[in-house]
Amino acid sequence: MAELSSGAESAPEARSRRWLLRGLAGGAALTGVGVAVWRGGAPAAVAEPVAGFWAQRWESPDGKSVALQSFQGRPLLMNFWATWCPPCVEELPLINQFFRENRANGWQVLALAVDKTAPVQTFLQHMPLDFPVAMAGMAGAELGRSLGNLTGGLPFTVVLSGDGVVRQRKMGRVSPADLQAWAGLK
Repeated sequence: MAELSSGAESAPEARSRRWLLRGLAGGAALTGVGVAVWRGGAPAAVAEPVAGFWAQRWESPDGKSVALQSFQGRPLLMNFWATWCPPCVEELPLINQFFRENRANGWQVLALAVDKTAPVQTFLQHMPLDFPVAMAGMAGAELGRSLGNLTGGLPFTVVLSGDGVVRQRKMGRVSPADLQAWAGLK
């Protein structure tokens, strides 16, 4: 029988080492996401809105204009999402329910898709939403960063008071408890 040299690994040992390295990499990634969620989930208000915030304008998936200025004066939940982001898609029914339950109390919701138009149109045919959706593209990612999403991750949700002050930020999927707590903000 031929013996393996001391520098060679058997196939099972190499496979085990690869799985160990993958596990370590996955653990590191989860730790990074956890830190981002922990940091992004902390409530933080800013003194005033981002410069030029209310002047921004986008197109809806059906080509209509969506002006941020039209949301000024009432509380706004702004959600940054994409069709290719599973947690984004999972939380949209919760956000839609929040809107249905709270619009009579003055709440508004705007979903900013950091995505391409065709997939958003297809998505909305299967899951219509009761609130406006705007195509923000990469400019939406920049707006998200200016509102506190330093990692650029999705989903990202910002709650603004009627005067445009950021009242809450949430990196990651919103929960029913988040939405219930935010409903009391104005």
